[in-house]
Amino acid sequence: MPKAMTKAMTIIDKIQVTTMPISAMSANKPAPTRARQPLPMRNNQSGFTLIEIMVVIVILAILAGLVVPKVVGQSDKARVKTTETALATVSNALDMYKVDNSRYPTTAQGLEALTTPPAEAKNYPDGGYIKGGYPTDGWENEMQYVAPGSEGRPYDLFSLGADGQQGGEGQDADLYAQL
Repeated sequence: MPKAMTKAMTIIDKIQVTTMPISAMSANKPAPTRARQPLPMRNNQSGFTLIEIMVVIVILAILAGLVVPKVVGQSDKARVKTTETALATVSNALDMYKVDNSRYPTTAQGLEALTTPPAEAKNYPDGGYIKGGYPTDGWENEMQYVAPGSEGRPYDLFSLGADGQQGGEGQDADLYAQL
């Protein structure tokens, strides 16, 4: 190694160099303020177009056209089914009354004989044959009871249908208990 170079290195080794970051040097000076530029206006509005809304309305109308007729007819069928079930329940209670008392209640005693013991009742269970009173038909009308029944039946138990009058067709037709 040449002598001049070693001499230069020793000089550099003896000199202490202090380095400071630029930000630290400007700590005593206030930072320059920049004027804030306003952000550019965006014209992105979200929403639905008229065509999209019309398509949704058309789809809903088609669905309503398919579903509503099926749902409307179900309530009438449900009332008929409820009435048939109530007739079967009362008919079973009448049969149990006959087993205990050897005969069906008379027309005068009516269906009340299933909830309140008549004077002639021999064996009458506590609470009656139907607890809470006898059920009504699907239209909240009382059921009709006649003993003896027509055509050789021991009794007729029936509902007058939606109109509450004898005879009729469709929802107004009378519904009879199946004996």
